[in-house]
Amino acid sequence: MPNQARWLFFAALALVSYLAIHYGWLDFLANENQVASYLHNHGITGFLVVTLAGAAFTGIGAPRQLLAFVLGFAMGGINGTILSSLATAIGAAGCFFTARWLLRESLTRRFGHRMRQFDQLFRDQTLMKVLMVRLLPVGSNLVTNLVAGCSGIRFAPFLVGSTLGYIPQMLVFALAGAGIGSADQYQLLLSVVLFILASLIGALLYHNHRARTLANSVSDQS
Repeated sequence: MPNQARWLFFAALALVSYLAIHYGWLDFLANENQVASYLHNHGITGFLVVTLAGAAFTGIGAPRQLLAFVLGFAMGGINGTILSSLATAIGAAGCFFTARWLLRESLTRRFGHRMRQFDQLFRDQTLMKVLMVRLLPVGSNLVTNLVAGCSGIRFAPFLVGSTLGYIPQMLVFALAGAGIGSADQYQLLLSVVLFILASLIGALLYHNHRARTLANSVSDQS
């Protein structure tokens, strides 16, 4: 596609995203009572609409934890985890391909050296490294999706690593939403414990990766 058409599409996408945020087209996803009522009244159609809306919601940078909390309140902990993880994975995939299609060429020309460094970092064990990034309770989901799309990361390990990495935190917040919805203090307590465990697993993976990188570096120099 010619560059002008590509940038025109990018401008249209940015405008739609801005209007969605400014006019609150997706704000109903932050209201657990509205989502619960909508799903109850619209059946399968409601699930499809909420899934696609959730994908757009997280795809433009809204917090996926909020989506998990609302869907946990509306559907229960397990179902809320599944649907919010699915919606967030779809949003991540859309963001990944949008960045790859619209931004990769221009960013590679401008920041070629840094992009090559990023590609080298994620060239091996891509799935595990993406999983590690997703498990850590810090960082931006949107920025990770955009950077991955602009890099040379393969899509399959990106999607699998992202989806697996989403699940622990989504479970935590879906259980919290379900606990508030049913006034169940044990589900709230379980969500706190799981959040701590997910954070520890992410930190452990990060620590092991750094230790292995350091060991390889020493081995290469000897």
